[in-house]
Amino acid sequence: MTSALTTAEIREKYLSFFEGKGHLRLPSHSLIAPDPTTLFTVAGMQPFKPQFLGAAARFPGHEGERKRVTTAQKCLRVNDIENVGRTLRHCSLLEMLGNFSFGDYFKRDAILFAWEFLTGAEWLALDPAKLHVTIYKDDQEAFDVWTRECGLPEERILRFDADENFWPADAPAKGPNGPCGPCSEIFYDRGPDFGSDTWADYQETRESARFLEIWNLVFPQYDRQDGGVLADLPYKNIDTGMGLERIASVLQNVPDFYSNDVFLPLVTRVAELSGKPYEGVTSLSHRVIAEHVRSVSMTVADGVTLSNTGRGYVIRKILRRASRHAYLLGLREPVLHTLVGLVVERMGGAYPELRERQAEVEAAIRAEETRFLTTLESGTTRLEAILAKIEKGEMLSGTEAFTLYDTYGFPLDLTREIAEEYGVGVDEAGFDRALEEQQERARAGSKYGKSELFGDVQEALDEVARTHGATDFVGYEDLVTEGRVLAVVERGETLTRLPAGSAAQVVLDRTPFYAEGGGEVGDRGWLEWQGGRGFVRDTRKSPQGLFLHDLTVEEGELTVGASVRGVVDLPERLSTQRHHTATHLLHAALRAVLGSGVRQAGSLVSPDRLRFDFSHGATLTPEQVREVERLVNRWVQADFPVTYAYMSLDEARATGAMALFGEKYGDTVRVVSVEGGVPFQDHVVTSRELCGGAHVKRTGEIGSFVIVSEEGLAAGVRRVEALAGEAATAYVREQLTTLSDLALTLNTNPAGLAERLAGLQGQLRDLNAQVTTLRRQLTQAQMGGGAAQDVRELGGFRVASLRLTGVEASELRGAADDLLDRSGADLAVVASDRGLVVKASRDAVSRGAHAGQLVGKLAL
Repeated sequence: MTSALTTAEIREKYLSFFEGKGHLRLPSHSLIAPDPTTLFTVAGMQPFKPQFLGAAARFPGHEGERKRVTTAQKCLRVNDIENVGRTLRHCSLLEMLGNFSFGDYFKRDAILFAWEFLTGAEWLALDPAKLHVTIYKDDQEAFDVWTRECGLPEERILRFDADENFWPADAPAKGPNGPCGPCSEIFYDRGPDFGSDTWADYQETRESARFLEIWNLVFPQYDRQDGGVLADLPYKNIDTGMGLERIASVLQNVPDFYSNDVFLPLVTRVAELSGKPYEGVTSLSHRVIAEHVRSVSMTVADGVTLSNTGRGYVIRKILRRASRHAYLLGLREPVLHTLVGLVVERMGGAYPELRERQAEVEAAIRAEETRFLTTLESGTTRLEAILAKIEKGEMLSGTEAFTLYDTYGFPLDLTREIAEEYGVGVDEAGFDRALEEQQERARAGSKYGKSELFGDVQEALDEVARTHGATDFVGYEDLVTEGRVLAVVERGETLTRLPAGSAAQVVLDRTPFYAEGGGEVGDRGWLEWQGGRGFVRDTRKSPQGLFLHDLTVEEGELTVGASVRGVVDLPERLSTQRHHTATHLLHAALRAVLGSGVRQAGSLVSPDRLRFDFSHGATLTPEQVREVERLVNRWVQADFPVTYAYMSLDEARATGAMALFGEKYGDTVRVVSVEGGVPFQDHVVTSRELCGGAHVKRTGEIGSFVIVSEEGLAAGVRRVEALAGEAATAYVREQLTTLSDLALTLNTNPAGLAERLAGLQGQLRDLNAQVTTLRRQLTQAQMGGGAAQDVRELGGFRVASLRLTGVEASELRGAADDLLDRSGADLAVVASDRGLVVKASRDAVSRGAHAGQLVGKLAL
């Protein structure tokens, strides 16, 4: 077995191997997810979801369809972030080596490719006797390939149910509907030094430190339909993923990936900075810091900014966890940013954005670490004041520990460590109860849950949510309502008052302002109170379900507890509603005209326009665009009612309501329906979607609808931009005015523009033909009129040369052919101030003459 391969060498071998098998090598996609279903890219296949859903396999910069692709994809998975460092197998950031087939090769070739790469002498050269696999219990085809063609003994193959060897897990019984299929996982036996268990034991335990999963081959071959029906897909795909960190630990013969050539320098540097050596399993903090600094560096280099929401919230949480562990190692000054250079050194070759943005990454990490150290210091001061009042041998209450955790962002394990120094225990059971109660309150509004790692504004908002609950949104029906100020937050700090000229985020108990979500922008408008008024420039929603109004006070002073009157900007909201309902109709029309493979991939709904991204593999024809536009306008003209209802997710699906692909929904959903359909070909098209946005009450309120543009956004993803209502009318008027002005310039009327332009194009073609004829005549005149020719012996070949003047490069090739014929030479060289051409006779070519090489030398 090869043991000296670096991680970079393994990555390159993998990509080179599959290039040799006809795969197109593509660069890693950004960690920012290419679709709206996740915040981050979490799998190697994710950038290719359009192709797996049936879009044409076309990629920018590469001609034609490319149905075989290979990548080394950086992925970020944060669902079990607390396990990173605690185990030796968890990573938040990982590199997934993948090979993909979109309707090309299938199961047999995928297995044989994997076997060749793993065991081939010129590739990884793993001992075949140490490889084991699992398969889906009913996948006889995979079993036959492994045993008959790879020679794998039957006893090294385990069969598992769909919960283990099917993708998505347990799809036949539980769904979701859509593409799915069995998978086959490849394991490597690391030997008895890693455990005394046998491969047969894995059938029962499904856990092993000895048998390490290194590759998963997924075979999407079914379309899962209602009732658990598995229909064959029209064409079958391949999706495989091999964890680079895992295979590196095997090939480098190290106990875990923290000892490989990427992580070990980071772990070693942490030991040097802290003065505490790395001692393997017990050195949790060293591992957390090394892994998290790598993750944050890669993500910030991809453009994620540390913030209080979305992706920025998650990355901030990861960085604060690393900072906390640096604190536990005794590091009281910012040091994490000094590790970025090691990440760049080891990974910058494969991911050049790391080198390009190194200074920016270091600055972002340093600033955040400095802020969090201040939080830790303040929490420590409060904790020590509490501990000074507790007798040795007694317990710090779970409520006190949780208050430190929840309000001050102070970690429980740090509380435990400091309490031990005072001889005081911690009621961790009481802490767990308080934490569970808080999570239950926040769960409905928070996608990521609460963590001790995130302080600042979130701590203040958690307190507001605990006391008052989520904001009551009444803006579907009422655009003016009374409310009370619950909190004022500015730059992470809570204020009691906000004077004129100041700006901050204001939380109300009740609001008519729609918060940004589902592609729809947040409402704008005004807050009015006795003696004052302020402009709301945006509205957003916190994870706790609180509506945050970005307010600038224009008059008076706003105080917490004040009664206010919220007034939504009516014209803007009405225009936004027109565009949102039009977006639903556009979605339904696109599916009718292009087929049910169309799926939403993103949207923007604002007062002045709508933007809709969707999966589709080809440019829309002008007629398709017109047909989509006609269908939407038929709905508008029919003036159907638009209704909404709340129901369970299962009930919504039973009505045929469209849900976003991969989106997560709660038990109760809001279904927006257009109560009427429009005819298209042999059926009636309807619109019914899961949506929390604001809509018109009748389709006639949309007024008019026009598609402004249609373009490709990414591989297999298209974008339509459109206008509704007054915006559409203004756009059409502008186009008509431009048309009239153009017609006037060309001395005709709009109806005669096409004829006038056709005439001008004909004149232009005639002029071009005349110019071409004149150039040809000029060339022929020089050729036949004694233009300076030279024939001489060069390297055993007779070479004729000729210099022409005023001749275009496009004419030189014909001149070279003519010179070769006239002179009887072996090679002809024709030059002008516009270019150079060399032609060789067949005889000269057979004797080794190479016109292309000669051109290169002459051009120098």
